[in-house]
Amino acid sequence: MGMINSVTATTNTTAADASMKSSMGLGKDDFLKLFVAQLQNQDPLNPTSSDQLLSQMSSITQVEQSYNVNTNLTNLLAAQNNSAAMSAAGFIGGTIKANGNSVPFDGSTASTMLFNLESAANSATVTIADANGKTVDTLTTGTLTAGDQTLSWNGTDSSGSKLPAGTYTFTVNATTSDGRIVTSTPYTSGKVTGVSYSGTTPALTIGSATVNLADVIGVTGG
Repeated sequence: MGMINSVTATTNTTAADASMKSSMGLGKDDFLKLFVAQLQNQDPLNPTSSDQLLSQMSSITQVEQSYNVNTNLTNLLAAQNNSAAMSAAGFIGGTIKANGNSVPFDGSTASTMLFNLESAANSATVTIADANGKTVDTLTTGTLTAGDQTLSWNGTDSSGSKLPAGTYTFTVNATTSDGRIVTSTPYTSGKVTGVSYSGTTPALTIGSATVNLADVIGVTGG
């Protein structure tokens, strides 16, 4: 373990020195050469004071430490991203619940919409829109209890015509018997079919829908 740490530390120091040279035009070795040249060529009658020498050494040490910290942070972030990528792959085949209101539709199989009600509702109107925000269908429910609710949508528009495969969205308007609004929270849900690494962080795919890994709040199966 000590050998691995030594190799890692050496690599980080080398990377930090390279960063210094790239941004400042000189690395630690270049500075030391200039420092030695300064000592060799100083005026014997007016030598550089020890305070000045210590100040210069302190400055380059602080700069080097700063670059070392930046390099270590970069390495930690890279390791974190790799860990997230591995974790994301483990979701494939599982059914997730995530923040969002997407409804992926494959063109044939009915889709399930998941939402939560803060309290019981006498009825709810669920509006489904296409990718352009145009309403394509509206569903009405009966009495609903508080908590998570699921509602199936067969992928047809308001006239009964089958819609093309794609990612749709839904909104919920729930009310009590006396017309009061019941707070509702929609979720994106479904079986994870793949993982996308095209962005800065991994994203899960549910059919045609994409869900950021950070938005996942629950998973079953897998």
